[in-house]
Amino acid sequence: MRTVKLTKESTKDILENLLKRSPNNYGKFESAVAQILDKVKKDGDEALFAYTKEFDKAEVTKETIRVTEAEIEEAYAQIDPALLGVIRKALVNIRKYHEKQIQNSWFTSETNGTMLGQKVTPLNRVGVYVPGGKAVYPSSVLMNIVPAKVAGVPHIVMTTPPGKDGKICASTLVAAKEAGADEIYKVGGAQAIGALAFGTASIPKVDKIVGPGNIFVALAKKAVYGYVSIDSIAGPSEILVLADETANPHFVAADLLSQAEHDELACAILITTSEEFAAKVDEEVKGFVEVLSRKEIIQKSLDNFGYILIAEDMDEAIEAANEIAPEHMEIVTANPFEDMMKVKNAGAIFIGEYSSEPLGDYFAGPNHVLPTNGTAKFFSALSVDDFIKKSSIVYYSKAALRDIHKDIIQFATSEQLTAHANSIAVRFEDEDK
Repeated sequence: MRTVKLTKESTKDILENLLKRSPNNYGKFESAVAQILDKVKKDGDEALFAYTKEFDKAEVTKETIRVTEAEIEEAYAQIDPALLGVIRKALVNIRKYHEKQIQNSWFTSETNGTMLGQKVTPLNRVGVYVPGGKAVYPSSVLMNIVPAKVAGVPHIVMTTPPGKDGKICASTLVAAKEAGADEIYKVGGAQAIGALAFGTASIPKVDKIVGPGNIFVALAKKAVYGYVSIDSIAGPSEILVLADETANPHFVAADLLSQAEHDELACAILITTSEEFAAKVDEEVKGFVEVLSRKEIIQKSLDNFGYILIAEDMDEAIEAANEIAPEHMEIVTANPFEDMMKVKNAGAIFIGEYSSEPLGDYFAGPNHVLPTNGTAKFFSALSVDDFIKKSSIVYYSKAALRDIHKDIIQFATSEQLTAHANSIAVRFEDEDK
């Protein structure tokens, strides 16, 4: 990993390097994605079957594209019972956490004859995309479906690419069933996003698409935004560890590599106030890389986007962390809760040496679908809020409107919107003569 003295200039250079990973910088793929989406919009199922054969080397038809109950039963027979038990334990934690996010409708009334409120309604149909490329992600299944289920979404449609044998990984299917997916389809990539956004004979159009994916999926979600809502345009994974000399370098190195193994574009950053600690972590990282199974991916990630930053003090370290706005942030310092209060921009914050990032990925309960590429400055983790909509409620009695009708007429007239003014004035035209 590169060790860099932290300055405003070095922070700027690092940010520019990290932003190269953003889906917004992959314009060369946009035309290919647009072509796929246009084909799906025009030809529907025919395009889905053709692209699945081309990209996933799998044969699907209108009879086989939807996962059957028999296939789900087969998945339960294949899955390790111990893993099923872990999935169910994780589900309890994830559901319990998201239930605390539930919002209720509210109404307030005044004695003058007015009532205002907000009506909260779950979305009707949501599409969940689950990747199936370099790894299998039943954890993503749970994290995307559970908040939708807790929000009260009545129709949850999941898509995921099949293997060459036309089947879905058993753990993915079991996780989907346990979490509450209503329909599961064997299709992936930009073509799956197109199907969810526009609808085909086999796959119904949804109101919102959530879930991570590769660059084609990310660009497809960006392209269909407006036809449907989306959660965000997810970039490659990233972790930032904020540590001082009190941290355990063995643990910190392990945590940095937990994200570097995702793919070659993943990012791992350590910001520390101790040069001696930085050197220890670097040595630990080298040792781990030699023995971990995804060695080549990890090394490429570290070569391109791995940094050890040396700060003068903790305030400077936190300032840099806020500029980077990482997806995952670990705080392993002498005063982690005090330092946490100074953090403004992070998708998820893990406090203390026994709260490593994978705890959040799999089990603790908070959502692991998080803002990346600095978007934690204005985006939040996936939540129940993503699966509801809010309608404002307005009621005025005649007496209540009478009291303020001339104010509204004046306001509308000042904007030269005479029809607006007239809509109010006609209700009191006899009284105002």
